Amino acid sequence: MDSIWTQTAELPPFAPLDRDLHTDVLIIGGGMAGVLCAYQLAQAGADYALVEAGRVGGGITKDTTAKITSQHGLVYEKLIREFGIGTARLYLQANQEALGRFRELCRKIDCGFEEKDAFVYSRTDRHKIERETAALERLGFPASFERELPLPFPIAGAVRFPRQAQFHPLKFLGAIARELRIFEHTKVQELMPGKARTTGGTISAKKIIIATHFPILNKHGGYFIKLYQQRSYVLALEGAPDVGGMYVDEQEGGLSLRNHSGLLLLGGGSHRTGKPGSWKGLEAFARQNYPHARIIAKWATQDCMSLDGVPYIGPYAKNTPGLYVATGFNKWGMTSSMAAADLLTDLVLGRKNEYAHVFRPSRRILRPQLAVNGLESVVGLLTPTVPRCPHMGCALKYNAAEHSWDCPCHGSRFGEDGALIDNPATDDKKRMGF
Repeated sequence: MDSIWTQTAELPPFAPLDRDLHTDVLIIGGGMAGVLCAYQLAQAGADYALVEAGRVGGGITKDTTAKITSQHGLVYEKLIREFGIGTARLYLQANQEALGRFRELCRKIDCGFEEKDAFVYSRTDRHKIERETAALERLGFPASFERELPLPFPIAGAVRFPRQAQFHPLKFLGAIARELRIFEHTKVQELMPGKARTTGGTISAKKIIIATHFPILNKHGGYFIKLYQQRSYVLALEGAPDVGGMYVDEQEGGLSLRNHSGLLLLGGGSHRTGKPGSWKGLEAFARQNYPHARIIAKWATQDCMSLDGVPYIGPYAKNTPGLYVATGFNKWGMTSSMAAADLLTDLVLGRKNEYAHVFRPSRRILRPQLAVNGLESVVGLLTPTVPRCPHMGCALKYNAAEHSWDCPCHGSRFGEDGALIDNPATDDKKRMGF
């Protein structure tokens, strides 16, 4: 179940750490966000190092659908309503700048970068689309309302964002990572103030950035209650039509569509990690609407969801000076990774950044999703079954579609043999009783 990105890219290898190390900035996590942080620090002439427990790009980055867009569902009407027009405008501006930075970097990189319009559609609720379009008009963004799309089903309406983009994420990542100071197969075993003990040596650092998708430090910041994880599924179809843009349903679990190198990438089926799900719905849709298409690849991905739809980027917690985080990208990991790298680079170098308050991790957490997350944790802890997750002790659920054990509390995943697949857990079968 490798993605088409994994099948068509070869990333440069990096040696593991084999000594103690001193650096100004340590980055933990070699996905898109971590590597972009390293790249920007290198461009600024800063002293840095990045450690990755496995291979660079080997986590969630390899499973993205790789849309580079500031259109994050129907988010802007909600942002204006909950945070005010100023914050909504800054959120849009931060992501548009991230898109622009990708556009600039990709001019020199062979990574399939293409400008495409992006659409978020509703199959049933025209008023939602009209409200979002009106919100974007207030923000001064040239979005437009669309009545029809080249999709095999009718819509009530769609919002079009012009000049967004898509690319091959691993070809891009491999190109910018090649000359960076990266140590692969170097797992962080313990974090202390100004220090990280790894499998290859102890690293001393003035500043530490945790870019591990789901933060690995439980003691601070409350991320285990501020985040939950969702899985979704992707098919790569050969012989399906070119839909001409990037499309996503405003409804959770709806369909996402975009093309790449003659293939149609059909995504959807989102559900909380640890709940039932599979490719069956996508396969049925493909059979009905693209009967002559052939499935040449399928994979699943996992996304960290924040309480309010805005990522957590900035100081890890109020009582952890020198520690920073980037997480909760809410299915929009490409622009969010670039926005995170821009912001965190400024913060660790002592520069002001106008977006810091928009993404601050310490903002108010009293949101309806908080109660849902808390309930899932209580149920997971009280369910009297084994195996259990070593992260916080929740009961694991067997995922028959992917032959894994998944945690509905915080989204950790393990192979049938107990080997760790996805964090926030950091231990595998040795502590799980398989």
